[in-house]
Amino acid sequence: MRFDFAPSGESTIGVEWELALVDAATLTLVPRAQQVLDAVDDPKSGPIRREYLTDMIELVTGVHHRVDEAMGDLTESMERVQQILGADTRLLGAGAHPIDKAADSEPFDFWRYNVVKERNAYWGRQMAIFGTHIHVGIDHRDKALPITYGLARFSPYFIALSASSPFWEGEDSGYASQRTMIFQQLPTNGLPYPMDSWEEFEHYATELEDAGMISAPNEIRWDVRPSTFGTVENRVLDSVPTFAELGALTAFTQCLVEYMSRELDDGRAIARLPVWFMKENKWRAARYGLDTDVITPRVKDKLRSIREGIEDWLNRLEPIAAELGCPDELRFVAELMATGPSYLRQRAAGDPAAALRQLVDETGAAAPARLPFSA
Repeated sequence: MRFDFAPSGESTIGVEWELALVDAATLTLVPRAQQVLDAVDDPKSGPIRREYLTDMIELVTGVHHRVDEAMGDLTESMERVQQILGADTRLLGAGAHPIDKAADSEPFDFWRYNVVKERNAYWGRQMAIFGTHIHVGIDHRDKALPITYGLARFSPYFIALSASSPFWEGEDSGYASQRTMIFQQLPTNGLPYPMDSWEEFEHYATELEDAGMISAPNEIRWDVRPSTFGTVENRVLDSVPTFAELGALTAFTQCLVEYMSRELDDGRAIARLPVWFMKENKWRAARYGLDTDVITPRVKDKLRSIREGIEDWLNRLEPIAAELGCPDELRFVAELMATGPSYLRQRAAGDPAAALRQLVDETGAAAPARLPFSA
């Protein structure tokens, strides 16, 4: 299978943000996405798009160099969606609805969605989950796979910082990100494999196609993957309720990719971690969020607090953030660790119903520069 990768502007960014639609009175999920799609000009490739479920929409930015520009893009789209829906519908940014039954959400009647639902049976009916995808431009195809695997090493950081789905169908799942556990049940999902050449990646895609596992390159749904847009796409994050969090996560992704791109330009290899350790780190972050140790090759005993690891990289990336124009957004990652990612704020609210009300209020706040709630 040929996988065209058209190089794009180095470290340009694009963000895809999935939001649930809930009734303003009951806060239950409501299938009103078609109402939005009927009112916009281009629901397939415009800034407001259809996604898997009839009770969700996806907001997509254009290509930007700066994080604040991308957030402005999303703000305009969000305001447009709310204008279309009116006062009887609210938006919800979270990895999952804290209370509603997943199987009650219906996918759109579209052949690719129908395949997901039918082929995956029970798990296909549990896909009432919402994520954030962050694209960063790569200026040469040969960098794409090293950066893909390199960025995947940081998956536990992004899972812990974005985790917003501790509650599932009215119960505390015990996980910071229940969405992570649900999403990885689908074939071709999960961590990328280490590959040394683009030809090896195309051979891998061909083998999946020959085996009937995929029919198009975008059905390789790795947590981090190369995209035909000429980007590396970070797909491991839960949807989050605030622009403050969204901007911070975008800046962190952008700066890490730029760091790795410069390493390759200077002839240095990107550090790798064996996939079996990466899998363990991913599980730990989904289970415990920021309150865990991760396996890392950078310290003597191979275990390090996830908080210490994030702080170390924030310091290392500070000069790059200044060059890319996102120092404030990157610094907010540290504030997010101090005030608590969404999963901690939801648990602090007391119960799933209180967490749901808090999530809706947070998502509805107008482009907050700071979190409206703290743990």
